[in-house]
Amino acid sequence: MRWILNLGKNPQKGEGYAYQTAKIRCARIDQFYRFVWNTEDRYTTTVTHDHADAYMKQLAYGDTSQENKASHQKTTKMLFRWRAWEFSDEEWEPEITFSGDNSTTNPRDYLTIEERQMVREAALEYGSIPSYRGLSPQERDQWKAHLAQRFGKPKNEITRDDFNRANSWKIPSLVWVCLDTGLRPIEVERATIHWVDLDNRVLRIPKEESSKNSDNWIVSLTDRTVSALSRWVAERDQYEKYDSEDALWLTREATTYQSYSLNHILDRLCDIAGISTNGRKVTWYSIRHSVGTYMSREEGLAAAQAQLRHKSEQTTMRYDQTPVEDRRDALNKMG
Repeated sequence: MRWILNLGKNPQKGEGYAYQTAKIRCARIDQFYRFVWNTEDRYTTTVTHDHADAYMKQLAYGDTSQENKASHQKTTKMLFRWRAWEFSDEEWEPEITFSGDNSTTNPRDYLTIEERQMVREAALEYGSIPSYRGLSPQERDQWKAHLAQRFGKPKNEITRDDFNRANSWKIPSLVWVCLDTGLRPIEVERATIHWVDLDNRVLRIPKEESSKNSDNWIVSLTDRTVSALSRWVAERDQYEKYDSEDALWLTREATTYQSYSLNHILDRLCDIAGISTNGRKVTWYSIRHSVGTYMSREEGLAAAQAQLRHKSEQTTMRYDQTPVEDRRDALNKMG
């Protein structure tokens, strides 16, 4: 309740909801929890995405208005945003949406073809620094101070290896894989070195490690992504923190990536690329939405369903929309 009042509307800017709005939201959350308790036949505060999807299905069969159903869905999504903020849980993307929710009438924010290319290129610049040999002694000293802070070690211990380490293939490989596969944040967190099949240019995601835990998935990768991923796999072996760790990517703190850290990376990439996000809700899911939108356009729903690892074709149909570029071309042709 404190989070809703003080941070719920925009946590990054410290904006909360009005008291009356918070009161209504809490009443709806109460109904969701009671649904979970009836389902589990016990009291628990541990709610899951499956609980939320089941609750939406119950609402779908109810006789209330679409607007009311959409309001409950919006509140449930807010609950999972709080859990992501407080416990680093995963934000929830509903399997079904209601007409009262703007997400069904307005296309989800996604990266355009041009923006995808810009983000891909920006990933190569992310965190990169000049060559050690190309710097003057004064410039080298300044960069050593920067790297000392970045890597948490004394400046006099910074070596050429640290300069090479700063120009890592970790972020490019992570971003490029997601541009190909639309990995959800929870899948980035769960990704292991065992998923990587460079010879066949695919990721192999076991059902017990997939987001929806329903089937084994084989997801295609482009040649350039395979090249970046190959370089990262070789580089990864050089870092001690991966010696007893299967995670494909770890943060500097040796933890797996969460929604907020991934969103921060995308924010930085947009800054580097000069992509305006004003009036848009650009999150890590924007990458996934772009994969679904353009794969549906180029290869059809079946290909998009396989690439995005959807159990149901109905879920994939959310991405069966005309991209903004195509609509612009149509307008130009109309004169």
